[in-house]
Amino acid sequence: MYPRSEMLTIPNAITGVRALGIPLFLWAYLGLDNLALAFVVLTVGALSDYFDGKVARALNQESKLGAALDPTIDRAYIAATALALVIADIVPLWLLLLLLARDVWVGLMLLVKRRGGSGVFEVTFLGKAATFNLLYAFPFLLLSGPNGINEIFRICGWAFAIWGCALYLATGVQYSVVAVRSMKS
Repeated sequence: MYPRSEMLTIPNAITGVRALGIPLFLWAYLGLDNLALAFVVLTVGALSDYFDGKVARALNQESKLGAALDPTIDRAYIAATALALVIADIVPLWLLLLLLARDVWVGLMLLVKRRGGSGVFEVTFLGKAATFNLLYAFPFLLLSGPNGINEIFRICGWAFAIWGCALYLATGVQYSVVAVRSMKS
């Protein structure tokens, strides 16, 4: 268990609020069919992903809990949003399956890494770039849907999504190498 002082931090609160945005987004988009609210929730979620780390460093409140929670919430946000966009027929099913397969693979590599005696993967710049691209792709793609505002959103969304997927897969390879190396040490 994490010490109370490590749990109750401003960055962890930001991450917690971001986690609450996942069901709120799904409800707004799929339940209420409220594109504006869904867009705002996704945009705030993407921006808060950037700010929780900045706040943690600025206030010297970096923690193991935050380091584990942040990427977990990122993965959940990405999967939930991709699922909603598949349901809405905005993105193809293969995109969701690709993202989920990579996450399952990284999960398996985490087990390999732990068997090698080390803990969680350290988030890399490449991983941050992948997450950035995906979290910024989804609001654009959301606006490009059947009731979307403009074709430019579709183009921007797919540009971010393609880069995000490529980087997401590259981080899967990167984390695999780290996991295999941990077995050799």
